[in-house]
Amino acid sequence: MVEGGAHPSSKTEFTECWRTTWKTPYIMRLALSAGIGGLLFGYDTGVISGALLYIREDFREVDRKTWLQETIVSMAVAGAIIGAAFGGWMNDALGRKKSILIADVVFFVGAIVMAVAPAPWVIIIGRIIVGVGVGMASMTAPLYISEASPHRIRGALVSTNGMLITGGQFLSYLINLAFTKAPGTWRWMLGVAGLPAVVQFILMLSLPESPRWLYRENKVDEARAILAKIYPAEEVDDELKALHESVEFEKAEEGTAGNGMFGKLKGALSNTVVRRGLYAGITVQVAQQFVGINTVMYYSPTIVQFAGFASNQTAMALSLITSGLNVVGTLISMCFVDRYGRRRLMIISMFGIITCLVVLAGVFYYAAANSPKISNLESARFGNNSTCPAYGSASNPASWNCMTCLKQDCAFCSSKVKDLAPGACLAAHDNIRDSCREDRRTWYSKGCPSKIGIFAVILLGLYIIMYAPGMGTVPWIVNSEIYPLRYRGIGGGIAAVSNWTANLIVSETYLTLTKALGSAGTFLLFAGFSLIGLIFIYFLVPETKGMQFEEVEKLLQKGFKPKLFAPKDTKGKAKVEE
Repeated sequence: MVEGGAHPSSKTEFTECWRTTWKTPYIMRLALSAGIGGLLFGYDTGVISGALLYIREDFREVDRKTWLQETIVSMAVAGAIIGAAFGGWMNDALGRKKSILIADVVFFVGAIVMAVAPAPWVIIIGRIIVGVGVGMASMTAPLYISEASPHRIRGALVSTNGMLITGGQFLSYLINLAFTKAPGTWRWMLGVAGLPAVVQFILMLSLPESPRWLYRENKVDEARAILAKIYPAEEVDDELKALHESVEFEKAEEGTAGNGMFGKLKGALSNTVVRRGLYAGITVQVAQQFVGINTVMYYSPTIVQFAGFASNQTAMALSLITSGLNVVGTLISMCFVDRYGRRRLMIISMFGIITCLVVLAGVFYYAAANSPKISNLESARFGNNSTCPAYGSASNPASWNCMTCLKQDCAFCSSKVKDLAPGACLAAHDNIRDSCREDRRTWYSKGCPSKIGIFAVILLGLYIIMYAPGMGTVPWIVNSEIYPLRYRGIGGGIAAVSNWTANLIVSETYLTLTKALGSAGTFLLFAGFSLIGLIFIYFLVPETKGMQFEEVEKLLQKGFKPKLFAPKDTKGKAKVEE
């Protein structure tokens, strides 16, 4: 039971959120202003997918070296690990508001460095700086929104951060498309990222600190004043009382753990409630990454090219559709996360993700096995020096198809008759590519033409629809509400570091895995990781919908077991509900 009594089950929490914020627009102002941190997160995730296509064209060494492409993408994630680690300490030491302001400054500096980068190594430095800002914002924004929201609609409001993450990704694809013909292409794509940081910095200057952090710092009057703007007058005293009890309980537990960063970390790990919260928080954050979502967001145009769409513009346009579906899925989450619960949405989401990944693996396997054959006549058409060296020295060239050619770091030049007819296997050089295109043929260097390529794009869309409402937004909601107040910053920081570490592993290895296992094998591997994640979520993550923070603490103190494994009462019913 929450304050104000139980809400009718026929009304979604999104409706309650709309009604409350309509009456008190100040709440939505707080949520949207802080949620721009999610927009920064989403924009950085999405923009590099399109920018990478043009960075490869400007810097030949990037196009030739898979590890360099992975490094450019993943160094933002490495920076985010640093930002999230220090962000947890900053949140507790300096407050949520100052942490967001610092994140904005860092992000803006990184965006400018990337935009003016004269060489790949400077892009990498800019990506690290941007990543530090993203890491700070990724764990601070949902924390700030959560603590400045009425608990009845907390899930829906924290979902606005998730909505702005997906909105940032969608915006990045629009920006990418807008600058495909502009001089400097990728420089504009990466530099525009600094604008939302400036907007958020200005908006946050006029907003207050989190009332829970203020109360913890003995600024009771300031906390009361902010709560009075958020809650009806008759509920303010109850909220202050709950805050008082929570803070006093935590102070009694502090003992000799200390208030420094390492002292607080030691205190957090020795606290049963925090440990159980971390089991759940880290589980959902790592699972979110190992379902493979950021391979889709970072490399979406590249994946579309793997499916057989050679044009950069076509690849980015189709990627825009998948990004738009991500926004739709997040809106679905906002509507239902506080009605059906965090746990249920994640479990349903994981079942859908696993199904999509398995079918997607099947589609890519079929496409690879049935790619167009290599014609010796077509390959010789461009001159012996243009033919792929490995094809020229192959013992059985008649067995070669397009995918065999691409695996040798060569390229496929389609037939003039039709793309699916036998074509040429050529060396992947710029002048040979230009000759192929001048002959009105299509040049494939990432994927092969396929009659079922469009099904891969459709499945990517279905994957996003299954991911976004559950695993897309809910892990951030869970981590914003599952830790005791004193350890909320550092708990969220640890979980965010685990998220970004998993993200780094996935993004740094995806292209290498694709080269070693093929697209089909890579997606099947992610399906296996997703199954493991589903099992961990089932056993470790409790339901927290509609609970006050203090009730969540009591739940974790008691311990969670899933319904099937919960002890039975005298009537044979499980005591712990899912």
